[in-house]
Amino acid sequence: MQTYRTRILARTDREPPPLAALLAPDGMPRLRGDHDLNPPDANVWVEPEERVTLRAAAVLVGVIEHAHGPHILLTRRADHLGTHSGQVAFPGGKIEPDETPAEAAIREAEEEVGLDPAHVEVAGYLDAYETGTGFRILPVVAFVRPGFTLTISPDEVAEAFEVPLDFLMNAGNHQRHSAVWRGRRREYYAMPYNGHYIWGATAGMLKNMYDRLYGD
Repeated sequence: MQTYRTRILARTDREPPPLAALLAPDGMPRLRGDHDLNPPDANVWVEPEERVTLRAAAVLVGVIEHAHGPHILLTRRADHLGTHSGQVAFPGGKIEPDETPAEAAIREAEEEVGLDPAHVEVAGYLDAYETGTGFRILPVVAFVRPGFTLTISPDEVAEAFEVPLDFLMNAGNHQRHSAVWRGRRREYYAMPYNGHYIWGATAGMLKNMYDRLYGD
């Protein structure tokens, strides 16, 4: 039986796509996104006027390797932020011109929650994820060695917490919810856990992780 570590190393991409490919207007192979549950609107989820300003971002899908089992590191964004306030998210943000997606994800994790890069070992990459707000996000999967101490940046993050990988990789916990956004009813994945509402892009990327690790 494959362990989570073996699966991650075997079923994620070894190299990230070039930045030009990540931002290609016509998309890229295996592009996932907010449109996954909303056909036939898949080609117009990112509004046409926003496609010319697609922005590249990276997030850290940190698999904390506790002796009692692996957990995923997540944050709840600060309530005062102008966009996506209070939402559950991976540490991450914009990819700067002089850095790789992995460097961006690790830098953002250190800035947002104080995760020491010395504890982070990049394992691979999931499929790029396109959001309805014009981002192309590359999830960077990494093994995180326990023993770190987090320092939350209150300007960006309200709290950091962990969720067992087994819970997130259990298809029985992958719910489908809906809401009205920009005048249209949209469906999205949600994985509520212990009072935390994990949904939208974050849940969508976790669903992609499940598909990559446990799909045929």
